[in-house]
Amino acid sequence: MEGGERARSTTVVAVVRDGRIALAADGQVTLGETVMKMSAEKVRRVGKGRAIVGFAGGVADALTLLERLEGKFETHPGNVRRAAVELARDWRTDRVLRKLEAMLLLGDPETLLMVSGNGDVIEPDDGVAAIGSGGSYALAAARALVRHTEMNAEEIADAAIKVAAEICIYTNANITMETLP
Repeated sequence: MEGGERARSTTVVAVVRDGRIALAADGQVTLGETVMKMSAEKVRRVGKGRAIVGFAGGVADALTLLERLEGKFETHPGNVRRAAVELARDWRTDRVLRKLEAMLLLGDPETLLMVSGNGDVIEPDDGVAAIGSGGSYALAAARALVRHTEMNAEEIADAAIKVAAEICIYTNANITMETLP
C-alpha cells in the first residue's frame, strides 16, 4: 500500500417515503485496494435522536464532520436544514475543514439532504439519495423501486445496497440501517 492512502468508507443510500426515512450503508472500509473492515457502522442518529446521518469517504474526515454536525444540532435543535447549511458553510470556509474528504446524507422524516465539502446542500426531488463508490448503483435501484413498487423506505434502502454490492467492488452487503420515526 502507498503511504498516502486513507481508509475510505463507501455506499450509503437514503429513502424518504410515507412519513419515514431510512438510511442504509454497507459495512466495507477500504485502504487502497484492500478491504480493512467488513462491518463498519456508517449510519447513526444525531441531534438527540431527531435526525439520522450516513457518511462516505475518508473515515476520519467523516467522523470529524459528525462531531461538528452534533454541535450544529445543539445550536439549532431539531432543524435539519439549518444544521446542514451551517455545517456546509463551516466546511467550505474553514482552512482545516476544507481539506476533509467525505460526504454526508442527513435527514428526518420530512427532509433529506446531501452535504459536501464544496458547500453543497442538495435536497433531492424524489426523496432518494445515495453517496459513495456504489452510490450511483444504489441510487438507480432505489429510484426504480420507489417508482415501481409499494415497498417501504426500509425495504427499498436495503434492496438498493444489495444491488450496489452486486456491482461495486467497494461495496458489501453487510448492511446497517437507521430509521425514523
